[in-house]
Amino acid sequence: MPRIFDIVLGSAGLVVAVGLIGWGIFHTLKKSDDPAKMLFKLAFTVPFLVGCLWLGSKMGPFGPFLIVFMAIIMTVMWTPHIAEMLFSPLTNLFDGGSEPPEKKPLYSIALTKRNRGKPHEAVAEIRQQLEKFPNDFEGIMLLARVQAESLTDLPGAENTLEHFCDRPDTPMKLVAAAYTQLADWRLKLAADVEGARAALQKIVTRFPDTEAALQAEQRLAHLVETGKVILAQHDRQGLAVPEGAQNIGLLDSTAFLKPQEIEPGQQAAAYVQHLEAHPHDTEAREKLAMIYAKDFHRLDLATLELAHLINEPKHKPKQVAHWLNLLADFQIELGVDVATVRATLEQIVDQFPSLPVADIAQRRLAHLNSEFKGRQKTAEVKLGNYEQNIGLKYGSPRKP
Repeated sequence: MPRIFDIVLGSAGLVVAVGLIGWGIFHTLKKSDDPAKMLFKLAFTVPFLVGCLWLGSKMGPFGPFLIVFMAIIMTVMWTPHIAEMLFSPLTNLFDGGSEPPEKKPLYSIALTKRNRGKPHEAVAEIRQQLEKFPNDFEGIMLLARVQAESLTDLPGAENTLEHFCDRPDTPMKLVAAAYTQLADWRLKLAADVEGARAALQKIVTRFPDTEAALQAEQRLAHLVETGKVILAQHDRQGLAVPEGAQNIGLLDSTAFLKPQEIEPGQQAAAYVQHLEAHPHDTEAREKLAMIYAKDFHRLDLATLELAHLINEPKHKPKQVAHWLNLLADFQIELGVDVATVRATLEQIVDQFPSLPVADIAQRRLAHLNSEFKGRQKTAEVKLGNYEQNIGLKYGSPRKP
């Protein structure tokens, strides 16, 4: 029984040794710059070792000299390869190793031709690269940019981007970037507000309830104002400047010359009407909340608007933390107790415990009592003569 065990153990050891030697040979050949030369070395080494060992056993006292000679020959042949195998993990940290570099498209020639006023040749160069790398977003955008900006071929640029976006494997982030760029070109190059709206709407339709859709809706909310600016730049119409006041030094008062500020109630009504059409416009909703808190002194209405922003999904943690901090500011200024303000700030810590906004909230919580004493107002609140529930004309979101 022990004899059988020794045979099995020896056989296993032999298999392992042969496997390691085979792996070493394969790895060496794979990494070698000259596999043919490496094969010659291997073919020479095996019979040379066997012959030297056999002759050494026959030469009696001169055998060790032959073994030393054999060792010198093997050292000269294999030391560079053994050293490379041992130290390559360390040297690879500095020189990147022997792995071939990743193949990437090169657009330097195309950019040079475009800068030299040869857009058609630039397009040809870009298309050559895209034949090799058809999914390269950088190349797709560069091709569309040359078509739109250098060749004034906006339909061609749109066709390029549409073809890329229609692929089922195109990531959402790249599709959103492509349609956003197309909307910019529609506005800047063609003053086409409706075309820009259609491009942005494709993001909302294709990726509903996502961050990309939310950002597209933000742009849609301000598209009319942006379009007016773009159209004014295209039309280059002169502005009529009204005649200034005469004999200004002899007037008793110049108060009438100051720009008229919009009454808070009218401004709030305008924001409410805007939000009915564009409920995801965070900028308008935040401004409405500030009017409610600072001009109307209505914490309940300001809270409703901020709660709508805080509870809406897909907003970034930094934005949500900003709105919770803003709500805490309003609560302190309008006389809410410390426990309520603390609960508001603790929402930041609970929702984003591992993010920097949580650390900032923790520091504010640590000094909350001091902040509360410094900012809390005890003055009597006067509501004014405007409509008090103007913010309740549309859906009331839940409180944060």
